[in-house]
Amino acid sequence: MSQNPSDHTGSIAQTVTRHRQGSARQAADHVVEELPVALVFNGISHAVMMATPIDLEVFALGFALSEGIVEGMPDVFDIEAVCAADSAEVRLTVSQQAFAALKGRRRALAGRSGCGVCGVESIALLDLHPPRIGAAGAAAAIDASAIERAARDLPAHQRLMRETGGIHAAAWCDRDGAVLDVFEDVGRHNALDKLIGQLAREQTDTRSGFVFLSSRASYELVRKAARRDIPMIATISAPTSLAIKVARQAGIRLLGFCRGDGFVEYVSPQG
Repeated sequence: MSQNPSDHTGSIAQTVTRHRQGSARQAADHVVEELPVALVFNGISHAVMMATPIDLEVFALGFALSEGIVEGMPDVFDIEAVCAADSAEVRLTVSQQAFAALKGRRRALAGRSGCGVCGVESIALLDLHPPRIGAAGAAAAIDASAIERAARDLPAHQRLMRETGGIHAAAWCDRDGAVLDVFEDVGRHNALDKLIGQLAREQTDTRSGFVFLSSRASYELVRKAARRDIPMIATISAPTSLAIKVARQAGIRLLGFCRGDGFVEYVSPQG
């Protein structure tokens, strides 16, 4: 039986037993929803990702853009999300040019919530050498106060984190650090894809702000940002060595350990 995607809220109520200081009691709790989500392009399933079944249309759009399946919004004609009790499917109709390129790549992706590249058929498909982004240097003037503001204000926008304590967030912030948009998902790469999809849908100028992530900075997050000309990524946790390498090559400013009292700059605006 199919469901409307709006039937899903991102969390499910559970009865749990809390153990503390030698005593036990039953309590109500919420856990993050996680479902396999099939991304279907022109009737052919291309990828199955483990994701939180909310904001699925922008998720699929962001995935298509950040993975280079489509070049831009004109290549996407229609998106429809359909949810069942234990799975979901997002159907995209894309241009014949984009679909032909997709079939040529033959990327079969069995996604996991912890990794955005599981199931890639060969190392060559990882695309480890991005060209320099057009917006390189656009984030040079973003100062420490903006980073501190974003780090301080993000938790107030994380509804599912407050409910469940176990979900990632990707936020779009302006150059002063004001949090303008936030998407949550069990997978950090999924959260970023949702945000990228929304930025594309709203035709946001990526030079006007930066991405703030409630996770570590891994390779696939930086590579996705590079494809969408995003000039800066700030994360609460640490980056990986490959994330730093890709950010430097793409000209993306990369910050880690962004907290209320400071941050670590791993890649400067000049690379």
